[in-house]
Amino acid sequence: MASGIIDYEHGVSAVDSAYLRPRLDAIHLIIENGRVAVIDCAVNSSVPHILRALRAKGLDEAAVDYVVLTHVHLDHAGGAGLLMSKLPNARLTVHPRGTRHIVDPSRLIESTIAVYGERHMREIYGDILPVDAARIIETPHAATITLNGRQLVFFDTPGHARHHVSVRDEKSGHVFAGDTFGLSYRELDCDGRHFVLPTSSPVQFDPAAAHASVDLIAGLRPAAVYVTHYSQVREIDRLAADMHRLLDAYTALARGAGAPEATRHARLKAGMTDIVRSEARRQGWKLGTEAILEVFAGDIELNAQGLGIWADTQTAASAQG
Repeated sequence: MASGIIDYEHGVSAVDSAYLRPRLDAIHLIIENGRVAVIDCAVNSSVPHILRALRAKGLDEAAVDYVVLTHVHLDHAGGAGLLMSKLPNARLTVHPRGTRHIVDPSRLIESTIAVYGERHMREIYGDILPVDAARIIETPHAATITLNGRQLVFFDTPGHARHHVSVRDEKSGHVFAGDTFGLSYRELDCDGRHFVLPTSSPVQFDPAAAHASVDLIAGLRPAAVYVTHYSQVREIDRLAADMHRLLDAYTALARGAGAPEATRHARLKAGMTDIVRSEARRQGWKLGTEAILEVFAGDIELNAQGLGIWADTQTAASAQG
């Protein structure tokens, strides 16, 4: 295993994107007889890591046929324009709802600035480059592409975002789920036992859709699912049950947080912190509490933001109906 690369079976590898911290954000490679699909690409600063991983496999930029985006959040797709400029033969796949943001990323940049602030956004993501529309393949539900004879099938899996797809690799039967099947940090595994925690980050979190998408993924009966944060998990039925339980806990937290006033976000963060503490006890995580909360600090903040936005949409819908 080269530095920053985890090699799995069936020609699948995880490449550490080096986004924010080690083992936070995985880029996946599928290699089939010398041809490559890159699943998500993280941010501009991750592009050299992808190219080094290709060289470590004895391949170069010309071997990449596809850059596959599970969705267009910048920690998954921020480096797409820069990466595509390095790959002469690649086409980029994206959910139809995400195409306009890849061709013209201005609105994506604006929404990210709204979450992080402009200075923070520019420091982390840099200049987001567009992708030529002629190089884009839209992948609605049941779309397929073929990598050197190896079929990849796309499934519409909203819940985390409306422009989210998950990808079933027909050779292995495994699923690349982006953020739809939650996050799972490897430093918290206990004796090889994986966990998942849903991600409700802004702005399109939809728990009902998330429940349905989890059922869809589990119903495909994969032996393994690859999540972006961080890579391969197994025991999918058990993890799917945990996803459902935790999505219900998130919903209850959001509904009980009260009206959108100055202290609501603090209450949502406190509630998310309590959920993480409870999960630490349930899962038997061996890190100390302070270290666990540090691992999840960014997720607690973003999840709280997303839950607040979802609660507001529910209030607005009730007022209209």
